[in-house]
Amino acid sequence: MTIAVLPEMPADAGELSVWPSSATPLPHGGLAVGGVPLSEIADRFDTPTYVLDEGEVRGRCRTYRDAFPDADVLYAAKAFLSRGMIRWVQEEGLDLDVCSAGELELAVTAGFPPERIVLHGNAKSPQDLAAALRLGVGRIVIDSPSEIARIAAAVGPSVRQKVMVRVVPGVSAGGHDKIRTGTEDQKFGLSLTDGGAQHAVARILGQPQLELTGLHCHIGSQITEVKPYLVALRRMIGLMARIRDTHGVVLPELDMGGGHGIAYRPGEPALDLAALARRMRTELVNGCAAAGLPVPRLAVEPGRAVVGPAGVALYRVLAVKHTGEKVFVAVDGGMSDNPRPVLYGARYAPRLIGCHSTAGLRTATVVGRHCEAGDILASDVPLPGDVHPGDLLAVPVAGAYQLSMASGYNLVGRPAVVAVHEGTARLLVRRETLEDYRSRDIGV
Repeated sequence: MTIAVLPEMPADAGELSVWPSSATPLPHGGLAVGGVPLSEIADRFDTPTYVLDEGEVRGRCRTYRDAFPDADVLYAAKAFLSRGMIRWVQEEGLDLDVCSAGELELAVTAGFPPERIVLHGNAKSPQDLAAALRLGVGRIVIDSPSEIARIAAAVGPSVRQKVMVRVVPGVSAGGHDKIRTGTEDQKFGLSLTDGGAQHAVARILGQPQLELTGLHCHIGSQITEVKPYLVALRRMIGLMARIRDTHGVVLPELDMGGGHGIAYRPGEPALDLAALARRMRTELVNGCAAAGLPVPRLAVEPGRAVVGPAGVALYRVLAVKHTGEKVFVAVDGGMSDNPRPVLYGARYAPRLIGCHSTAGLRTATVVGRHCEAGDILASDVPLPGDVHPGDLLAVPVAGAYQLSMASGYNLVGRPAVVAVHEGTARLLVRRETLEDYRSRDIGV
């Protein structure tokens, strides 16, 4: 569907700073993304609907390729995955990092080369490992000692599976306690401090079916400073030097994970990607020179930073309730399609779309339709004082960790995903329906 965009109207650039770069103001309070008015998307595809700007995704992939020209850039599938997304990142030259047989099978059946895929996970199921070996993934990241024997036993006698070891470098970084993964007090990886990582390396080197290609670490998510990455990088280089000294093995790869932070609201900080790439490269080269190591092939794994700012969630207002001094604006989605506010205290900046209001702004709380007091999408945000049922609300920076974490709570059904690009809107993922629930429930 191609829609002619109405003439551009002036708007505060800061107000749209966290929207896709294609976001264009339209008359009467409208807004277009990817050349398509959001109000027309809501009318055509209903709400809630997630809009994904293909051009923004592709542009961010290219930004990473330009920033890390001598490194492997892997898109972290857990942020959001669909066949369309798989095609975009593949065409833009990124590799892929997956965490389950489901993500892996979707990627491979969509045509993504399995040798360019890395499998992660702190507790890989037998199905995960079987799928990885059957499909021929490029790397399996070993996260616990038990995986070493399990993988070695499952590999055929004439095959060697490439593996990496996930190391906990003892670095605390990330936007919330629940997404800080570089410290000793969480479930991921093998400790650098207690020798667990070194012991795993020794065991892997003793398994002829396994080929240890390098080390991996991931220190957290929504990180907006460069320094924690440099601290972790120095510790990883130190471990690589000890492995060489102990085992006579020089590892050719070093994966520093992702977690690159983005701004969800105007004025919030975001990670400076150019500075990260420049300083990591300098630290890697200098650190390896000091340790007498050849420079390994670097890898990074952005997810949120690629797809987060490319997404917009569209909701229809169902009710407006004034309770004392508070105003609650209830919409037709909620925690079943975006659990991040209740899980992490995530903050968003929703915008009224397609309605030119003359009323002044008033502080309101946007809530969902689910049977939980904590079903809040955006607390204490400015909205026009005359917002009413039927209005359309759009929430930017909605591309990552919303639909990928969606649930079936209250059997509401997960929203559709619509791609927009150069004036065209097309369905990527259809809406989940009552028929989907009926067909899955086979008991009587």
